[in-house]
Amino acid sequence: MRHFLKETDFTRDEVAAVFAAAAALKKSRGLPTLHTPLDGQSWGLLFFKKSTRTRVSFQVGVRELGAFPVMLNAEDLQLSRGETPADTARVLSRYLHGLVVRCHEHALLEEFANVGGIPVVNALSDFLHPCQTLTDFFTLAERWSGGNPAGLVQSLQGRKIAFLGDTACNMANSFILAGALLGVEIALAGPDGYAPGSEIKAQLEADKLAPTWAFTTNPFEAVRGADAVYTDVWVSMGAETQKEERLREMRPYQVTAALMAAANPGAYFMHCLPAHAGEEVAREVLDSPASIIFDQAENRLHTQKAILAHLAEVNAGAKS
Repeated sequence: MRHFLKETDFTRDEVAAVFAAAAALKKSRGLPTLHTPLDGQSWGLLFFKKSTRTRVSFQVGVRELGAFPVMLNAEDLQLSRGETPADTARVLSRYLHGLVVRCHEHALLEEFANVGGIPVVNALSDFLHPCQTLTDFFTLAERWSGGNPAGLVQSLQGRKIAFLGDTACNMANSFILAGALLGVEIALAGPDGYAPGSEIKAQLEADKLAPTWAFTTNPFEAVRGADAVYTDVWVSMGAETQKEERLREMRPYQVTAALMAAANPGAYFMHCLPAHAGEEVAREVLDSPASIIFDQAENRLHTQKAILAHLAEVNAGAKS
């Protein structure tokens, strides 16, 4: 059984296939000849955290692939009253054909995948956010490939992305992992104490990938030569008690027009949203022509559909 819990659950060639499929699904959306590889299935969408883009894009995507989306709020399940994740996974595997999970602990995803008998997709954990990262790379590849679907992954080779702010968060971890897989340089800039941790370094070693990232406390050093500049919220869900400290420490890493001007000409600004204008990014950058944040948001739908379709194909092949 194949799952998608981290970027490296797919090979580089599989990512290329997912990108090509995402481009095709985007182009054909709404046409009579729809691709429905999940036809007749039921997929669970289990959420432990609040969500807008992830929830809606997966619910719509599952439906457009031919399956019925079963929305599951963790607070409404017996999990909230002490039932073990293992027992929950075993039960859901008897009802569903697949499970998308947005949770806190990455270990919960791994337990669901190890115990259940259905594919599990990581819709966000405290460690990684792989669906968002593949979407972000696809969004950039659309622009850099010259409209060639076969060259989407190749167009990323040798590019540089700067990630500013909380460089120990799940998005930064995912950029480190995806960058190593796809040959993209990742320049991280944040305060002392927010450098990438041992867990992501261990993951790179486990996947036998050479690191393509570097950390600095100087934001202008990070954006120098960058083809895209990325940031995320400074106060993630669960870190609200550290808000004042984080806002103070990360103030020098706000993405401003001056920082964007220090990147390569034509560099894009990216954010996984929701954004807090005046905190991690200046309003003028959010609203600038360089900003492609809503293209990212739209592409969550197409990329995730391609991920689900790929899992359906490889798992069906494994059974035959």
